[in-house]
Amino acid sequence: MRAYGYKQASETLTENAIQAINMATPVPAGRDLLVRVLAVSVNPVDTKIRRSVSPPADEIKILGWDAVGIVESTGSDASLFKKGDKVFYAGDISRSGTNAEYQLVDERIVALAPEGLSDVESAAMPLTSLTAWELLFDRLEVARGEESKDKVLLVTGAAGGVGSILIQLARKLTGLTVVATASRPETKEWVSKMGAHHVLDHSQPLAPQYEALSLEGVDYVASLTHTQTHIAALADLMKPQSKFGLIDDPGPLDIGLLKRKSISLHWEFMYTRSLFNTSDILKQHEILSNVSKMLTAGELQTTLGQHLGPVNAANLFRAHQILESGSAIGKLILAPVETE
Repeated sequence: MRAYGYKQASETLTENAIQAINMATPVPAGRDLLVRVLAVSVNPVDTKIRRSVSPPADEIKILGWDAVGIVESTGSDASLFKKGDKVFYAGDISRSGTNAEYQLVDERIVALAPEGLSDVESAAMPLTSLTAWELLFDRLEVARGEESKDKVLLVTGAAGGVGSILIQLARKLTGLTVVATASRPETKEWVSKMGAHHVLDHSQPLAPQYEALSLEGVDYVASLTHTQTHIAALADLMKPQSKFGLIDDPGPLDIGLLKRKSISLHWEFMYTRSLFNTSDILKQHEILSNVSKMLTAGELQTTLGQHLGPVNAANLFRAHQILESGSAIGKLILAPVETE
């Protein structure tokens, strides 16, 4: 099969950082599915891994953690899917990725793909939906429906993939008032389109902008990027005994800023369940199944930003360029997989 990867990590992105490679098609065992990949998304985690993680000597690192595909065969213990099912998933960071014709993936982190969406539209959703859902309901423990009415969620860096679906989930499933931050006209327009009640400019002081909204203090923060830059301003806006969630890889944080108000700090890492094979790993299948149903029903909209063309070395290079420039709006999708 054709795959796209590298033998050596590269801090600086070069045109040969990702190369086409011919590999043997894997064979499923246990609860694995063999999926023929139709479309993939490129995420910030791809660039982080490429910059810092080299495979063992003489091995190839295949990136990619979002896919839509067709189940070609199943392991002997798999029972949730059958050959021919169209599925979507975000994969496992410790295994070979989606940038290949075929991939093995544990069925417990997979769901049937939504109906009525194109492969490109569906491929935008798994990783960010899982991250946003887990952050909102598992980490911050936001109550569903009207129980969360009169509470405020502040989402920093909301125009990216996670922010785009987090806003939608919060609007659809909770009573939260959603305040999003963005800094450019096009990103402000995007987060408004996703459903934010209010939009602040995080390139300017947040306090006077928030005060102008005449809202009470912030109950929940979802810090999606540059947490080290914004934590002091966010802590000032937060209520006593509120909750601060983050997903990025910030530098050293002064968490003492949270002490006086007894603000709790919550990390969200979407790969924790698959990486440690936690007892509740099946919950990712359940979350994605819920998201799929909501997309099929039109209750959520795809966060597709750009379709960059087929999965090949040149387009993966371009996707990494866009992500590292910080200019992405929504999700970057590649399809189909180029096989020669």
